[in-house]
Amino acid sequence: MSTKRKQEEEYNGFEQGPIRPPSEAASLLIRITRNCPWNRCTFCPVYKGSDFSLRPVAYVLEDIDRVYRYVEAIKECGEKSGKLYSKDIIRFTQNDDFEDRGALNAALQWASNGMRSIFLQDANSLIIKPEHLITILQHLKDCFPWVERITSYARSHTIARISDDNLRTMANAGLSRIHIGMESGADSVLGRVKKGVDKRTHIKAGIKVKRAGMALSEYLMPGLGGRDLWQEHARESADALNQIDPDFIRLRTLALPEHIELFKEYSAGTFQKLSDVETAEELLLFLQSLDGINSVIKSDHILNLFEDLEGKYPEDKEKMIGIVQGFLDLPPEDQMVYQVGRRIGVYRGLADMQDAGKTEHVEATCKRLDIRPDNVNEAVDELMKRFI
Repeated sequence: MSTKRKQEEEYNGFEQGPIRPPSEAASLLIRITRNCPWNRCTFCPVYKGSDFSLRPVAYVLEDIDRVYRYVEAIKECGEKSGKLYSKDIIRFTQNDDFEDRGALNAALQWASNGMRSIFLQDANSLIIKPEHLITILQHLKDCFPWVERITSYARSHTIARISDDNLRTMANAGLSRIHIGMESGADSVLGRVKKGVDKRTHIKAGIKVKRAGMALSEYLMPGLGGRDLWQEHARESADALNQIDPDFIRLRTLALPEHIELFKEYSAGTFQKLSDVETAEELLLFLQSLDGINSVIKSDHILNLFEDLEGKYPEDKEKMIGIVQGFLDLPPEDQMVYQVGRRIGVYRGLADMQDAGKTEHVEATCKRLDIRPDNVNEAVDELMKRFI
């Protein structure tokens, strides 16, 4: 369906898109665009089969107005009693005056999380005209002046084409953080997975965001280079991030759900997936290659092998390298126990292996499922499917 046809549709109430970053779990989600304008990345399972479209600005403003009305009602109720009770929530959900259940649910969820941040959806909100985004940002700040952070996903290719003046105006209007899926800094990897951007553009876009005065989260995908390009993936990604110096580097380990294009390449043998141990070796090289930055590393995703891998460069560099090296130094049997423990949600990091109760549970699981060092990679692949 074309963008023009989408814009001719009637307003059908408050909308929310399918995803947001884990760090925006407490945010109010405001949908500006639908789906992804690129939507060709071979590793991405989201938005496939869905057309991209811009939501009319009037629809977005109406979404904001509806949430505002419900937030005001919630605040008024809370001010009377000092807090919002279950009976109050039931009253809201049963009141016919609240005609838009989507907006009401969004307002209730946001209120329960403190109403401190807003995330603009979907995959690339900055693709709309700068003046339209500024209008939306200004309306958000008018309605919710207490908000501490407004953030959005954006593609490097899009940001690189926005003028510095427009980016600064967006920042001044309240856009305070950009999330960019860099995935890799290696042109060979970016080209193979059809990312639609090169290393130079990633660097240009990242620097532009920082120069505009916005915080920047760059996402790296360990494992994306496969067995043939893992060293290039690690080194070139680190080099790009060294030049950008983002506020946050967030790790999102590659997963291969069966309905994506990269899985077909994996099944055909043209893409060779890294094991957990090989991914750890790649991650170690990446961390060692980061230099001259002041970024915070975040491993805040269930797919990552080390959830406790977090720290700031340069002061925590050796600590984080030590975490990965500690896993690589384990005997194969212990590596297997940690891998399984992590994938069934028992371990967050290597230190959890010191908990006898947790480790006994993991070892019993390995025995029950007949998981051994020689078949652990296949077993882990099956366990990870629960999180994709």
